[in-house]
Amino acid sequence: MDILSNLAMGFGIALSPFTLMLAVAGCFLGTIIGALPGLGPSNGVAILIPLTFTMGLDATSALVLMTAVYYGAMYGGRISSILLNIPGDEPALMTTLDGYPMAKEGRAGDALVLSGVASFVGAFLATIGLMLLAPMLARVAFYFGPAEYFALYLLAFCTLGGMASNNQAKAALASCIGLAIAMIGVDNNSGMPRLTYGNMHLMDGVDFLVAIVGLFAIAEVFFFIESHGKGSSIGVKLDKVGIPWKDIMATKWTMLRASGVGFVAGILPGAGASLGSFLAYMSEKSLAGDKGGFGTGVPKGVAAPEAGNNAAAGGALVPMLTLGVPGSGTTAVLLALLMTLNITPGPTLFTDRPEVVWGLIASLLIANIVLLLMNVPMVKIFVKILMVPAWVLLPGVTMISFVGIYSLSGSYFDLLLMVGFGVLGYVLRKLDVPTVPVILGILLGGNMENALRRAMVLSDGDALFLWSSPIAIGLWIFAIAGFVAPMFMRGLLRKPQRITD
Repeated sequence: MDILSNLAMGFGIALSPFTLMLAVAGCFLGTIIGALPGLGPSNGVAILIPLTFTMGLDATSALVLMTAVYYGAMYGGRISSILLNIPGDEPALMTTLDGYPMAKEGRAGDALVLSGVASFVGAFLATIGLMLLAPMLARVAFYFGPAEYFALYLLAFCTLGGMASNNQAKAALASCIGLAIAMIGVDNNSGMPRLTYGNMHLMDGVDFLVAIVGLFAIAEVFFFIESHGKGSSIGVKLDKVGIPWKDIMATKWTMLRASGVGFVAGILPGAGASLGSFLAYMSEKSLAGDKGGFGTGVPKGVAAPEAGNNAAAGGALVPMLTLGVPGSGTTAVLLALLMTLNITPGPTLFTDRPEVVWGLIASLLIANIVLLLMNVPMVKIFVKILMVPAWVLLPGVTMISFVGIYSLSGSYFDLLLMVGFGVLGYVLRKLDVPTVPVILGILLGGNMENALRRAMVLSDGDALFLWSSPIAIGLWIFAIAGFVAPMFMRGLLRKPQRITD
């Protein structure tokens, strides 16, 4: 009954005209961002975060807008995958295997509608799972002490870093860079400045959002200048768009199974939507066998990865809200937004700020319905967005970034620092060093240091205290496994070759 009463409170917030408008606008913007190859949900949310401060949104409204963008981008990633054979983001990679062959057979409209329905099923069921599982996990989190939280933060670094790069050494380097940036500023215990080099602007440390917008949005501008200046072209023709009822009914069990697989993958810190999409596709391919025709343009090959990656996106919100640990790169950006708004994700969030949590859950349920209604009849409009030239996108992205950051801090130094992070993000990506662990280091570095210090104070400096409970030992084991396992799974998770004519 508590869940129903809390959900009723959430719908009271979500159905207010302003919040409803934000959810619809976020869905529309997110779908556009997802449809543009290379942007993806992480960049999309990072680009639009300054807009929340420019508009003066409160915590609930800002989170509703950004999560709607997140869900919308997950929906939109399938459009370029099916029409261009270029995934809009990494989770949409598996959709190219059967989506593009379907489009080449003249069934582009069917593939787009079917993938939209599968996305709805996955995201809707994941939101229900979030509603049921998050309060239970929040109660478990009360048993966590400093040793357990330190191990949990380490688990986030090991798993998210391990899955974010093909090279574990580069992922570890990126994490170290993020932790070093998190150390900048005045030490809370000693009051001594660290790594400030006499610069007064750095005494308060580096703002999360300055780093995030620079590493994602500004770096993306540099990449657009380098490689996307010529725009894009549609690979296949999109004719009449109808609802393929026969395909939808034939894949209903596929969608349900893939949603379950994706949701479980999303809950694991660091796994994210990419693993959810991969596992959902491979599990359905194994069930179908050689006669299933996966990879040749079968509807199940479109439904499975789309349901899986959207369910994983919802699952990734569970550890972020209940433990304060992001389950994916995008939820790391959302975590920074919450922390900037003085909202501390974790077990107390459900008791201290229930309106934020349940308003978000109710808004996500509404947003999923909006996305389904938006992505079927308006799919031709979103396809047109793929033809927007870079010279139109670049000024908009740059303007939003600069105005938003300046409205947040009023400091010219933060603007220069944001550009500096943009250059750093560009260089790191050119060197194939992942940027998500850098963000994670900046976000969690201070909390990880505080947890370690509290553990050492409680144990009188005994390092064995970090392994003093079954929960801590289990988290350490999962952290080591999460860092080492990708080395052996690289062959399975290697990006499949694109299907050519």
